[in-house]
Formats: sequence, structure tokens, C-alpha cells
Amino acid sequence: MSKRDYYEILEVTKTASEQEIKKSFRRLAMKYHPDRNPEDKSAEEHFKEVKEAYDILSDKQKRSAYDQFGHAGVNPGAGGGFSGGFNFGDIFDDIFGDVFSGGRRRQNYAQAGADLRYDISITLEEAIRGKTTKITIPKLAECEECKGSGAKKGSQPSVCPSCEGAGQIHLQQGFFTVQQTCPTCRGVGKVIKDPCSYCHGQGRKQVQKTLSLKIPSGIDTGDRIRLAGEGEAGLHGGPAGDLYVQINVKKHDVFKREGSNLHCDVPITFAMATLGGEFDVPTLEGRVKLKIPPETQTGMLFRLRGKGVKSVRDRAPGDLICRVVIETPVNLNKKQKELLQQFHDSLQEDKTKHSPRSSSWLDVVKKFFEDMTS
Repeated sequence: MSKRDYYEILEVTKTASEQEIKKSFRRLAMKYHPDRNPEDKSAEEHFKEVKEAYDILSDKQKRSAYDQFGHAGVNPGAGGGFSGGFNFGDIFDDIFGDVFSGGRRRQNYAQAGADLRYDISITLEEAIRGKTTKITIPKLAECEECKGSGAKKGSQPSVCPSCEGAGQIHLQQGFFTVQQTCPTCRGVGKVIKDPCSYCHGQGRKQVQKTLSLKIPSGIDTGDRIRLAGEGEAGLHGGPAGDLYVQINVKKHDVFKREGSNLHCDVPITFAMATLGGEFDVPTLEGRVKLKIPPETQTGMLFRLRGKGVKSVRDRAPGDLICRVVIETPVNLNKKQKELLQQFHDSLQEDKTKHSPRSSSWLDVVKKFFEDMTS
């Protein structure tokens, strides 16, 4: 039994997944296999260590025991126990299946079609209310002429004479029987003597398919819609892939969406911010009156409950959050500027009372500079 760390032997971390452990084992087993390293005893010992480490780390209970107690936590006999005969063929028959085995197991060569992605941009109103639209997808579809067989209409593919339909041929290399993909049929097990003229023997044809897409209400950017079986057609009887429609919601002129909530900026005049008043705010259901209290400051938020969006995940509507932005007057005439200056001068008589935040900020700045010079 090896005393080296099993994770180190397999060249993986302690947090490696089962798939990562198996992948690393396959790579190292191929590297150190005695048939690839004849008369190299060190390679054979490496191979045994790799197999021993894999036997422990691929078993959840043994791995847990090893993680807690190290080598003392695992049964020496469970680590591969090479005191008896060591059967390299059994290892590869278990891990590599048809690649290194003497059996003539026929594989299933049906291949699933590829999944497809289609990006679509919609308006915020369409995302909120939902819609049904038409989309056209370029894809590989099953050939209508040969029904996916690849053979000319009225004929069928025949059994491959080289592999007798197994899709694999066997070569003897030393004490191994190595199984390889049949070069004649490329692993399919059948050959097409008279190919379909419509798809040239491929069994699939490039087409443009128009689909009806129903976009549910409340959908948002980043969501996707799955259309099962609308991807590319499979090969040799394999199932078709799926079509995934990726949603992008266009930027809106008024609203910004965050989850179920809508946000918008509400510009108001200096006079309204000071004296208060009412302002018409747009919502998805029409205009509503927003009451602006006196002495409102820029950046103040007003929440209109239930005026947001019903998302596809949470059917309770969100809120509309309005952020007040006080607009500075522009393009003033001479009289307006004079009046504004008079108003400003009148405020200076008791600045602390009329502009408390400005006065407080100036006091903090003054103290800051005094501390720097002291």
C-alpha cells in the first residue's frame, strides 16, 4: 500500500469532484500503462499507485475515511492490494470500457442534436405585459426525403462489412486486444451505398424554420425560454436538441427596472421643491399625482406601492420608486436674475436657518483646514 498522499498521486486537490478525479485517473493510467512503457518498472509502480489512489478516492465512504484519518482510515486491502495477481485488463475494462476490452459490445451511436441559442430584444412594455411573436431559426433539420437515414428514398443503409455492424474493429497489441472505431463506417455500424441526393447522405438539411414564441409577462433581461426539441436534429435516430431564446430588454426612456421595482427620475422646479406641490408621474397604468412636500431636497425618494412589475417568479407587483431631481433654472432674463439675487441676499441674513446643510458643511470644511495647519 502506497504511503504517498492519494490526492498528490492523482494530481488533484482535496476539493476535486468525482468527475475531476476520474478524468485525472484516466490521463495518468494512460501515461503510465505498462503496455506503453515496456520494461519500465517505475512506470508500472506509478500505474499501481494511481490505481490504488483511484480505488480509495472514487469511493465516497473510503474517501471520507481517508480525509479524516489518512492511510490509517482505509483498509490496506481496499487500496488495490497488489499482493495477488494484478490484472491490467480488468482495470481498463472497468474504466475505459470499449477502448481497452476484449468484449465485442456494440455501442449506441445515436447522437443528440446540438442545442441552439437565439437572442431577442424586446421593449420594457412587451416584457411587462408579455407577447407572442414569430422567430425564424436557421438549423439542421431531419431530411424530409430520406427521413434522416441518409440513404436514397426506397433504400436503406446496409451493415458495414468491415465491422459487421459493431462500429468497432479489434486489433491485437501484445497481450491486449485494442478496440478502435471502424474506419469504414466511422463507428456507425452501417454504410450508405446509394446516398440521398437531397441531403448528400447526411440525413440532415439546413433549413429556415419559423416558430411561434410566447413571451410570458414579467420576463427580464437574462431570462431564457426553452423550446424543447427545436434545436438541431439528431444523428442516427438521436433526439433533437433544444432551442434556448435569450431575452434582452431594451433601455427605456423613462423607467429603469430592478427586479420587480421600477425606478424613474422626477425633475421638479426650485420653487416646487421649496413650496411643495403636486406633480404628474407616469406609471404602467397611467398618470398618478405625486405630492411633493415643502422643503424637498434633491435625491429624495418617493415610493408608489404596487406600481411596479409582476415578475415571472414573484407574481406580487413591485413598486415604482421616484427620485426627485431639482432642476436649476436656465436662460434667465435680466429681471429674473435681479429677483433671484435679491432672494439670495435675503437668505444670507440668517444663512444657518435657511441653509442648515450648507452651513454645517462649511463648518466641517473650516475645521478640516484648521487641523491641517495646526
